[in-house]
Amino acid sequence: MKNFLFELKEGILISLKAISVNKMRAVLTTLGIIIGIVAVTTMSTAIVGLRDAFVSSISSLGNDVLYVDKFEWMSGKDWRLYRNRKDITYKQYEKLRKMLSPSSFVAMAPTKRTFGKTVKYKQLSTQAAMIYGTNADYMMTSGAIPEEGRFMNPLEVKSARRVCIIGKDIAKALFPNQNPLNKSIRLNNVPLKVIGVLEKQGSAFFGSFSLDGQIIMPLNVFERIYGQKRGRILISIKVADINKMAEVKEEVKADMRLIRKVPPGKPDDFAINEQNVFTDFYDKTVGIIALAGIVITALSLFVGAIGIMNIMFVSVTERTKEIGIRKAIGAKTRSIMIQFLSEAIIITLIGGIIGLIISYPLSLIIDKVLPTSMPINIVILALVISIVVGIISGFLPAYKAAKMDPVDALRYD
Repeated sequence: MKNFLFELKEGILISLKAISVNKMRAVLTTLGIIIGIVAVTTMSTAIVGLRDAFVSSISSLGNDVLYVDKFEWMSGKDWRLYRNRKDITYKQYEKLRKMLSPSSFVAMAPTKRTFGKTVKYKQLSTQAAMIYGTNADYMMTSGAIPEEGRFMNPLEVKSARRVCIIGKDIAKALFPNQNPLNKSIRLNNVPLKVIGVLEKQGSAFFGSFSLDGQIIMPLNVFERIYGQKRGRILISIKVADINKMAEVKEEVKADMRLIRKVPPGKPDDFAINEQNVFTDFYDKTVGIIALAGIVITALSLFVGAIGIMNIMFVSVTERTKEIGIRKAIGAKTRSIMIQFLSEAIIITLIGGIIGLIISYPLSLIIDKVLPTSMPINIVILALVISIVVGIISGFLPAYKAAKMDPVDALRYD
């Protein structure tokens, strides 16, 4: 082991000296690797950043929440198939709540919604991105937690009290210089008392709408304002144990089939959706783009590796006498292999480091247009790829050098 470490140290020192003698050639040799590493790191940072942003944007759905709806999310099937299904009703929600095992869930909320309605306070007005009619459990199923005031309670929901909880954007637009609590806003000229202001939540689905522009009220109040036919009921169920999502999903499915009287052998006329439907779809879509990027990157690294291999063969030829002298004075075949492999690895590692130095500020520039992220595993991956390319491109030249006959090498002119 000591001999190997000594040979490794000696090989690295000789390699560094050889590289320093031919600085320009070494720099030009690394260009292919630099381009390949910049490509792979930039692509990876963009993919990781986009996925993080996507997961963050759908986090309001909750990874422990099931959504019972007549539409199946991201299915790609004929939309008419779902459109022709009967809507889920409030009575079906009540039956499901009674039938579902109490240990399976911690909250269940029937929800209706509508978009882009004008909300007023005195002379001020603004557009609400989303208006929800629901029950007291919605706070748990959606993570809509008040920063000021409180959420509506079951009594307010049951008695259809005209109360509401508003998002930060609504509060800023209508109450720029005062506390909105206990003030009355108007929707369709119906007054609603503000009892809570939600925490800042940001945007959902890559900024398609603002979660801070929402208004939440009791379901009966929503139906009085907009009519019972406005919107369809979506049942959200917060599962008690996230590790039992699959079991609860099957239980909900069995209960809903009974509630909606689906005959045995017939397909479901409802859907049970989860957050991971979106992430799975996203991963499949981005996976195709990533595959194309990997092919392009692999070609770049292949070209770079061929270039390094050619330069290393030239280096071996130029140093034939040096190899002969080293072998003549007792250098082992392994020592010669280590020397030239070390040189190839050092060159590619330098290329990898330069590539990372270039790609980091490049990712910051891209981040102004698309979200990017460069976690440590991408840096490690880039360096590992550099080392592997060095080993592959340096092996044959190193093998050729190691197998030289010392007598023939000393005669070489």
